[in-house]
Amino acid sequence: MVVIIDPQQSGIAGNMIVGAFVDMGVNPNEMKTIMEKVANEFGKATIHLNKINKKGIQSTYCKVEIPEDENPHIHYTDLIKKLDTISQNSDYDSKIFELSKKVFQKIAEAESAVHGQSLQEIHFHEVGACDAVADIIGSVYGYYKLGLDKTQVIGLPVSVGGGNIKSSHGRIPVPVPATLNILKGITIKGGPVDTELATPTGAALYVTFCDEFKQFQPSLKPQIIGYGAGKKEFNYPNVLRIIQGENQIPLQKINVIETNIDHLNGEQLGYLFDKLIKEGANDVIIIPVIMKKNRPGQILKVISKEENTEHLLKIIFAETGSLGIRVTPMTHRGIAKREFKKIPIKINDTKYEVTYKIAYIDNKIISNRPEFEDMKKIALKTGYPLKDVIEQANITINKHLKENIKKGLN
Repeated sequence: MVVIIDPQQSGIAGNMIVGAFVDMGVNPNEMKTIMEKVANEFGKATIHLNKINKKGIQSTYCKVEIPEDENPHIHYTDLIKKLDTISQNSDYDSKIFELSKKVFQKIAEAESAVHGQSLQEIHFHEVGACDAVADIIGSVYGYYKLGLDKTQVIGLPVSVGGGNIKSSHGRIPVPVPATLNILKGITIKGGPVDTELATPTGAALYVTFCDEFKQFQPSLKPQIIGYGAGKKEFNYPNVLRIIQGENQIPLQKINVIETNIDHLNGEQLGYLFDKLIKEGANDVIIIPVIMKKNRPGQILKVISKEENTEHLLKIIFAETGSLGIRVTPMTHRGIAKREFKKIPIKINDTKYEVTYKIAYIDNKIISNRPEFEDMKKIALKTGYPLKDVIEQANITINKHLKENIKKGLN
């Protein structure tokens, strides 16, 4: 599965994300309950979630209603402490609060850079605590409720609007400095209207949720589409679109572990290679390189699932004595659908069972290969050259597949 967050037309704000998630199937009563329950620890908030038509697009609008005197400012460090206390006394999963704290940290770090203040000095003045908490807690709740933490999330370019807006520091340009800091390194575009479209809260949620950012929507089969409405009225639909669909090529999240080695001999490297595979590595690669001072060495690269990474790191540290190991977390790799089939091949009128690995993309076969260990055993047993055994195995599998295709089978 893949999810596309599309802020190309109307930008992004926290309440638009909440609305889109409800539009995608999150229970509105559950959403309202958690938003009010947590936000009311910081003030008084009433959440309204209603269907609304924005210039022809049916969408869900989230309105966070707060009395003007009920939205106090709060220092970042005090806000985090309060969220920790709420989490400890709450029945909700702690991961909702942990991810919400990361979103607040992104906003605080952006404000800190803009104002030249430490995080301890930062307080949320452009957005009061109560409505910011409601938007962020609600968005993170929807993120987990829809299972987006288990799928790939792609962000498209963000429309930020234009002009300038009034702030506590006077008039400032759009996008406001905090939003611009949060979106560093990400494609943004001005317009299409003379107002603010991307808020600091929306931007922080966007960069937290997205695994990667693309210029254009990738190939997928859309399944669920949600529209979250913005408050402002334009001459076009002011909505954030989020699409959940089936990726044409399935993706798997993996970690890549790397370290440089220049002091192990061939036997030690071979031992480490075998041990890492045995202990759960998906793959191990050793690449010869020239290192500093023109010394020959190797790059050890290990592909690992998240749950095995820490264990494999301990093995590499212990076996190599390395002082530092690089980890690239949660990298996506495309994976083909695969299956294993046992098909007999005939050598000298004797049948030998061979396991074939068959891979598919879009239900089309892209490869079919016999397992090497089976080829080796047959060659040793029959005395036939290995290349002849492999050739016979390939003839057999191709004939088998052609016959099954004619019958409409795999």
